[in-house]
Amino acid sequence: MPMFLWLDPQGQVLDLGPTLARVLGCDAVGTRFDDHFVLRRLRLRAPEVPVPDGTVAPPKMSFDRGALRLHLDLRGHPGVGLRGASVALGLGGEDGVLLNLTFGIHMSEAVREFGLTEADFAASDLAIELLYLGEANAAVLGELGEMTARLELARRSAVVQSLTDPLTGLANRRAFDAALGEEIDAQAHGGAPFAVAHVDLDYFEEVNDTLGHPAGDHVLKTVARRLVQALRKGDLVARTGGDEFLLLLRGLSDRERLLRLGERLIEDIEAPCDFRGTPCRVSASIGLETSQGYDPMTTDALLAAADRALYAAKRSGRGRAVPAVDSDDAE
Repeated sequence: MPMFLWLDPQGQVLDLGPTLARVLGCDAVGTRFDDHFVLRRLRLRAPEVPVPDGTVAPPKMSFDRGALRLHLDLRGHPGVGLRGASVALGLGGEDGVLLNLTFGIHMSEAVREFGLTEADFAASDLAIELLYLGEANAAVLGELGEMTARLELARRSAVVQSLTDPLTGLANRRAFDAALGEEIDAQAHGGAPFAVAHVDLDYFEEVNDTLGHPAGDHVLKTVARRLVQALRKGDLVARTGGDEFLLLLRGLSDRERLLRLGERLIEDIEAPCDFRGTPCRVSASIGLETSQGYDPMTTDALLAAADRALYAAKRSGRGRAVPAVDSDDAE
């Protein structure tokens, strides 16, 4: 019983266990019970007695009632509680009372507070098993938390991968369609008009045929970087397959500005691009369309107009940007 406490009939400490002495931090023999403990609850047979001011008097130790269960607080450590049982010694408690204490639910706090080890507890004390269970539970909860975090990170990574072109790091067709649908819905509810551009590289097949696919991949990544650098932060660049790109140009609806932007993009794409010392010369044809004039506006209708403009640019000699309205007039 490393947590025993032996009191005389007046509540003076006659002896105590080594663990309890370590917890109290002093030689408590000869001191009073009340110097170290606050009796919080005591299971008494007699009813609680109100004091004159109407409150209930705190419980008092009594040594003539046989075995009693009690709950204590440590005066020097209010956050650590004890529980235990008391047994009266001798006839009518003439030899005092013996208390056998344990920390109960405050076991973890006590172990940390007082640096206790397994040697500080009786072999029959279930406190150690409870401590192990608590630590195991904390470990399991911690592992579950880490696993949940890893799964969430994997989920987010999978979502990003499903919306990203693996070669260029741009958005893919799925991401572009979702963004375009959101932009169409926003305009239907009073949002600003916008534009789309369909970009197709000219002479790209010649690069692949003469220099190989590594050179083609280099060109695609270079073009992707130049498109992103040429556009605003709020615009979206997507690679939608092969040597084709789609651009979502938010807030841009002026056809003259759109045409100038298309011409500037072609100049950027035509800038020198070398692969291992060999020049890779490509250009681009671009079909342009704004979101104005559609009733109702749909993704298919908007992209079909940009496609027609792109083919018109191809037919007119490549390396050109053609607005959809001009392609319609040409037809």
